[in-house]
Amino acid sequence: MSVAFTKEGDSEAFAADLPDRPISTHPNLVTPEGLDLIEAELAAARAAYSAAQSAGGAADGDRTAMARATRDLRYWSSRRATAQLMERDPAKTVVQFGDRVTFEREDGRVQTFRIVGEDEADPAKGSVSYVAPIARALLGKAVGDSSPAPGGEVEITQIG
Repeated sequence: MSVAFTKEGDSEAFAADLPDRPISTHPNLVTPEGLDLIEAELAAARAAYSAAQSAGGAADGDRTAMARATRDLRYWSSRRATAQLMERDPAKTVVQFGDRVTFEREDGRVQTFRIVGEDEADPAKGSVSYVAPIARALLGKAVGDSSPAPGGEVEITQIG
């Protein structure tokens, strides 16, 4: 079929039919800050949905905005409903969910990461998801313990 016979709005209709954001199969563990993040994202999604609804959804751009807002609202509602707030046990001296861990790699590099939930993880800002390989290598270990990790052995030097 020639392009001349396609509807101009077909690309917008396709854009408005967005797939759902993937939801992890892992438990949705969150720190108190992670729960705050989910609440903020949920509020933003609700506001975006209300704004898109108010705009009427008649124009192609509005349909896309409504689709994005609906998708985000479903995602953050689901994440809020499944969030499991994890508090650190101060009696434990091993790496736990929510801890900031400093470790030394075999090549002498020293790194620090906080182990957090999947939605709040941002390695560039110093946080990794508890399901990340480096986090799994560190959880349950104490200062002075060594553990095999991606890129070689690591030794925990500080937990905070």
